[in-house]
Amino acid sequence: MADEQKPLTELLAEASITLDASASSRDEAIRLAGAGLKAVGAIDDAYIDAMIDRENSVSTFMGEGVAIPHGTLAAKDSVKSDALSMVKFPAGVDWDGNDVRIAFGIAAKGNGHIALLSQLATVLMDPEKAEALRDATTVEQVYALLESEDEDE
Repeated sequence: MADEQKPLTELLAEASITLDASASSRDEAIRLAGAGLKAVGAIDDAYIDAMIDRENSVSTFMGEGVAIPHGTLAAKDSVKSDALSMVKFPAGVDWDGNDVRIAFGIAAKGNGHIALLSQLATVLMDPEKAEALRDATTVEQVYALLESEDEDE
């Protein structure tokens, strides 16, 4: 039962979606993604620092204007429950020279982040879906795009 993958839409609470954010730096963008995870009680503050630590060692930029910041393995104890956050930056954020428009924060216990990353990557590797996410202006649009992926399973 523990390995059963929850749909992305179940892990992404409305309270953890921000569709009109701005950030002056990569780290500020990561903190906003972390704040979305914290807002739904999925993490404690230490996890946000671990998200920045991870980014300093390995970029989570995925292409198509998307980054997927998540914490280091050392921060697993800071995760209370699996969750996603989504922060959209209409004006973009300079992410180590890449233009990021969406950051998905990931919090997962155990190795859950690997399954989450692969589910998200499936959506984001489709240029049309990635563009639709970048253009989404409502939570409903975000859910519709992620739900279409859930149903493919």
